[in-house]
Amino acid sequence: MSTKKTGSAQYSSIIDRIFQSHWKMGLTEFEFHRDEMIGAAIEVKVDRPDNLGDVIYSFKFRRELPLSIVRTAPKGFSWILEGAGHGLYRFRLVKVGGSTFVPRGDIAAIKIPDATPEIIGAYALGDEQALLAKVRYNRLVDIFLGLTTYSLQNHLRTQVKGMGQIEIDEIYVGLNRNGAQFVIPVQAKGGSDKLSTVQTKQDIACCEAKFPNLICRPVSAQFMSDNVIALFELTLENGDPLIVEERHYRLVPADRIEPSDQRTYAGRS
Repeated sequence: MSTKKTGSAQYSSIIDRIFQSHWKMGLTEFEFHRDEMIGAAIEVKVDRPDNLGDVIYSFKFRRELPLSIVRTAPKGFSWILEGAGHGLYRFRLVKVGGSTFVPRGDIAAIKIPDATPEIIGAYALGDEQALLAKVRYNRLVDIFLGLTTYSLQNHLRTQVKGMGQIEIDEIYVGLNRNGAQFVIPVQAKGGSDKLSTVQTKQDIACCEAKFPNLICRPVSAQFMSDNVIALFELTLENGDPLIVEERHYRLVPADRIEPSDQRTYAGRS
């Protein structure tokens, strides 16, 4: 008979059982199939999760891996979860700090007149949807990258070779003053969810496969406090996502942008 566990305890028991059944000293990565979560739930005597995919998503973006897993990583490294193919996932060792990234606390926020329709803020279904809407209505991707961009699709779910099914929060296409064309996958996280380098790699791989003739410039967006949105541009270097640029934008009523603010912005390059 299963023991009634929900949420963190249930998910942690399942993912720990899968990890311990594969891991051996010296391994730097290994794969497992999503169906193993069903057997793991039985073995640790917890209820099977209604949504198996949420177990993986949770440890990618919302919560830390169990301490029993964390302790197996060599000094200076940590474990991450990533897609490995259809129904497959991979545990992989990366350097500490290489799995998630957070906004810096020492960057001045640029005031932007808030163009978000009030009705959107009132009915947005969750932080992520609200964030994507604010980015879109305030043309923050255009302002951040210096391009003219257009939203192509929200929540694109597709298969990527070697990664399995992925979902891109929103895809923009755009062009610069010289006519060069771009594809911009946007990763958006609100609340306690963390921006993930794993998702960045998936977004880039998807755009390279589906839009091979466009220049890919991945962007990540994170809600901060006081109506501030952090935007990051990322790139891949030696297979690892790195931050190219980070800027913060504070959405405010137009009358809260003072002449002194304008003079400050005009003096910046």
